[in-house]
Amino acid sequence: MIHCEELVKIYKAADLEVFALQGLDLHIEGGELMAIIGNSGSGKSTLLNMLGGLDRPSAGRLTVDGHNMLKMTEADLVKYKREIVGFVWQNNARNLIPYLTAQENVELPILLQGRRKQLRALELLEAVGLSHRRTSKLQQLSGGEQQRVAIAIALANQPKLLLADEPTGSLDSRMSDQILDLFRELNQTIGITIVIVTHDPQLARKVDRVVAIRDGKISSEMLRRKSYATELAEIAAFGESSEDSHIEYVVLDKAGRLQIPAAYLESIGAANTGKVKVELADGKIVLTPP
Repeated sequence: MIHCEELVKIYKAADLEVFALQGLDLHIEGGELMAIIGNSGSGKSTLLNMLGGLDRPSAGRLTVDGHNMLKMTEADLVKYKREIVGFVWQNNARNLIPYLTAQENVELPILLQGRRKQLRALELLEAVGLSHRRTSKLQQLSGGEQQRVAIAIALANQPKLLLADEPTGSLDSRMSDQILDLFRELNQTIGITIVIVTHDPQLARKVDRVVAIRDGKISSEMLRRKSYATELAEIAAFGESSEDSHIEYVVLDKAGRLQIPAAYLESIGAANTGKVKVELADGKIVLTPP
């Protein structure tokens, strides 16, 4: 579904150049539910904007559903954003028009496509559990309900890819869990590919794959050991969740370089040394302080 190879994004201001992405490689299969995590300034939101056609790469290769994002015209990008991708933002002011009802907000993008808007809007509000609030306006909805309407809007034109930028950032933990459960349900029922950018490490328990970005590159991945459904069944049976539900991998680039997590280096006393001793022992690569 998504192929990023040696992706570079440079922002220029006067004589200053800022590298937001520095040769990032990432491949996402169709139907994946995944999260991208990283500190502020790591490049995760820059990547999301390029996947959504809101920004263009400076160099490298980026294709989404067969579309070459470096070669698309402005008209192609408008069509792409209408038909291929849906957005959910943290700030509801970017998702919703306050003087419209929930149903009218969902109908608007459908109207632009010339489809039967009312029936489709009701179906989407039902899918996100808000059919009973269809006549409510923005100020009458809670933060979680507003975000559910935003998800219905993002799905209005049946996109193949759903991008969510900090979708639970302004919600409490209970509402965050509900929104993440809704993403998983939509992923399983309609098969849409969902990419979520977040600061929240707890999100790892809800998705199948977590990619961490550091300094504009993919530094590590976490992959789920077993299906989320199996894990929920085990929680129901035994009353507790597993802390090691994912396997963590450090990403090795084409030049053989890798980024060791800071916590690992601190644990062996090598965080500020600038180098580590490397040895090959019994088929393993062993790193120790110099």
